[in-house]
Amino acid sequence: MINRELLNPSSIVIVGASNDLRKPGGKILKNLLDHNFQGQIYVVNPKASEVQGVVSFPSALALPNADLAILAIPAFACPSIVDILAREKGTKAFIIISAGFSEESEEGKLLEQEIVEILEETNSCLIGPNCTGVLTTSYAGCFTLPIPKLDSHGADFISGSGATAVFVMEAAIPMGLTFSSMFSVGNSAQIGVEDVLEYLDENFDPEKSSRVKLIYLESIQKPEKLLKHASSLIKKGCRIAAIKAGSSDAGSRAASSHTGALASPDTAVNALFKKAGIVRCYSRTELATMGALFMHKKLEGKNLAIITHAGGPAVMLTDALSNGGLEVPPISGEPAGKLLARLHPGSSVSNPIDVLATGGVEQMNAVIECVDNELDYIDGMCIIFGSPGLDSVEPVYNLIDEKMKSCKKPIFPIFPSTTNAKEEIATFLSRGRISFPDEVLFGKALVKSRFTADPSYAESAVSDQVYTKIRKLVDHFADGYLNPEQVQQLLDAAGILRIQERVVNSFEEAVSSALTLGFPVVMKVVGPVHKTDVGGVLLNLVNHEEVVGAFDKLISIDGATGVLMQPMLNGRELFVGAKRENPFGHLIMIGLGGIFIEVLKDVQTGLAPLSESDINIMISQLKSKKLLDGVRGQSGVAVNKWIDLILRVSDLVTAAPEIAEMDLNPVMGLKDRVVAVDARIRIEK
Repeated sequence: MINRELLNPSSIVIVGASNDLRKPGGKILKNLLDHNFQGQIYVVNPKASEVQGVVSFPSALALPNADLAILAIPAFACPSIVDILAREKGTKAFIIISAGFSEESEEGKLLEQEIVEILEETNSCLIGPNCTGVLTTSYAGCFTLPIPKLDSHGADFISGSGATAVFVMEAAIPMGLTFSSMFSVGNSAQIGVEDVLEYLDENFDPEKSSRVKLIYLESIQKPEKLLKHASSLIKKGCRIAAIKAGSSDAGSRAASSHTGALASPDTAVNALFKKAGIVRCYSRTELATMGALFMHKKLEGKNLAIITHAGGPAVMLTDALSNGGLEVPPISGEPAGKLLARLHPGSSVSNPIDVLATGGVEQMNAVIECVDNELDYIDGMCIIFGSPGLDSVEPVYNLIDEKMKSCKKPIFPIFPSTTNAKEEIATFLSRGRISFPDEVLFGKALVKSRFTADPSYAESAVSDQVYTKIRKLVDHFADGYLNPEQVQQLLDAAGILRIQERVVNSFEEAVSSALTLGFPVVMKVVGPVHKTDVGGVLLNLVNHEEVVGAFDKLISIDGATGVLMQPMLNGRELFVGAKRENPFGHLIMIGLGGIFIEVLKDVQTGLAPLSESDINIMISQLKSKKLLDGVRGQSGVAVNKWIDLILRVSDLVTAAPEIAEMDLNPVMGLKDRVVAVDARIRIEK
């Protein structure tokens, strides 16, 4: 629970403060002093009467009361100090820099637990241990550098790694990004990344709070909390970008279904971020670039003008934007002619708009005015302007600054001359502006931001009637794969349309069932999990003799306990699967069947519970989606019926979290209905 004492303390004590600036306790005190903390500072160091000009107390017992304590002492000494400060000195917030806790040993874990118990009893809060500290607009409570400019409208940054936080800020500061806060949560003994985000959401002030949140995660301990509060903040007008490190699947995963083979913890992360509306980043520079981009006006459309005096960077930016789905449309007709007349001979207005190396303030002003006022189909401007080192570019940068204030359309300044125009860029940034040094990194960030969908987080909408039916069945099922009859019962309870089918154990039953179901029929072995691998699926059987022969073949397969019979349907094979991926919940995967899932892995994944909007987006992102409309004389698929089936699968796994894996494969898509043909469900309670 984050409190006022952590965010805006009136007094801070550094336990373990030092005159040695190579030690964390020394650097924390120096940072507090250098960045003008307005409250009272106390230090505890029994070996010194004064530390960096601040009177030192010999022990915690000798201290006056203090709001916040920052500890930079050995781990074993922390619990006793915390106990004194929390119980006797009224300290309500703690930042423990020290390492040697749960990240190191079982003994350290016990020390950590002891501290948390004390703080829970005294209604106090803790950041850390094993962290670099906290930055707010009130104080610089960390031992690292750099300390960025702290501004209430800068970015809020929450990091599970102190070193990574430093490196991200080092990448962001040269672009002009400022910070409202930085929380390095370390071991997250009491407060983790998700808890900080919860606080920022529940205390969001539309007039005062930052609208940009950056996150670095190495693990997601509370996915529901992250999803809920990230979605809420974005709906309030915030923009969030995050890195979740550890995306590779280093080990092989034993999977007994298509869904199990395709799903992974990182797939779940992607699904969570997509549902929350978080822009996922994969590097420190990308995260910093995204934060800088978020500080500009939001691009609402897809059409951009690129304004430059350097052809190469403009071409590279055009490629980055176009390859990502944004447009750099040509400029032609009367506006193009009028604009060209105002530029130097040899200039180009085709887009990219090249004002040449000789172009200056007059030419740049003409282009910006034209794009902003005369080209209604252009939604934003990217201005690439560097320096060959011959003359100052400050007049052009001053113009861009003024136009960013007055133009209706967003302007994104890209200044590549970080050496030749170093002073001019510094002046530009000193006005509160942000620029980008690399056009391709910027372009990729703009694409990713523009095409990240709005949050779709919602509570489950399973009806009470459906929930009761499902629970009544699942409560009585044992662990393992369900038999065909149990699968049918669950699908029926969820309202999932399934094909007629019968399990037979004799020639006579097989022939009788074929007559009832109607030829042609499909026959499948019951027992082995992977039916096709053992030759356990026989299609398009058209008469009694074929049915009898098929039964004889299937029942003789090792492990066979019966034969499943179904009518043969001809349509488009679809796939729907679900897998429980703790702690995220159920991933639901959809795609076209056959080669599209087996070879091309053309699937889309969502996190249950899904909404109709979620499913529409998933279907739209399938590479093979055009096949749903029908091609080369084939009938299309009743997509609305497929959406309904997927919704019912979402209801089923939401009501029955015991479902570990579920495959509906194939689901047959016809022009008037969508039918589950084969289903496999594994329970793991």
